[in-house]
Amino acid sequence: MFGPNSEPVTLKRDCEVILVPDGFPVTLNTDSLVYITQAMGGCYTIYFEGNLFRVGALDADALGKEPFEPPKLPENASDEELKLLVWDQMKTVYDPEIPINIVDLGLIYKCGISKLPNGERYVYIKMTLTAPGCGMGDILIQDVHEKVGMIPTVSKVDVELVLDPPWNQGMMTEAAQLETGLL
Repeated sequence: MFGPNSEPVTLKRDCEVILVPDGFPVTLNTDSLVYITQAMGGCYTIYFEGNLFRVGALDADALGKEPFEPPKLPENASDEELKLLVWDQMKTVYDPEIPINIVDLGLIYKCGISKLPNGERYVYIKMTLTAPGCGMGDILIQDVHEKVGMIPTVSKVDVELVLDPPWNQGMMTEAAQLETGLL
């Protein structure tokens, strides 16, 4: 499961991780030897004792890595600049098993942004999964929520999971289809 490009790392502290693809939380102990098999969007997929686990961006320090940096937004940014940043943040969310971000996979069906009375912003996202029973669904939703919620001036984020219309490979960007050999 881990290849020659996998990076061996000893955990610096106890770390809650997510079993892939089941989505169950597990705690790995300090000094456990793990192998990083994928590092994308500030999150990591690691191999340990025959299983894959996801390490979230906020726990990168347990692997000795730099934590995910919150995005910067210019003062008095326009709604269009904010929308571009929201989409960029969603592009940092990866399925732990597929090395393609959820935007290019075609999992984001809608992204709306509105201003709240206090001047801050509310972001509403509709997304789906590659398979209805995906055990990582809640984790992907949480990752979208956290990463979009890091954006300055965004004070409320709602991520709704929808399964209709069902996702299909035709929803992927052409680049993603090329990368996976589907085109």
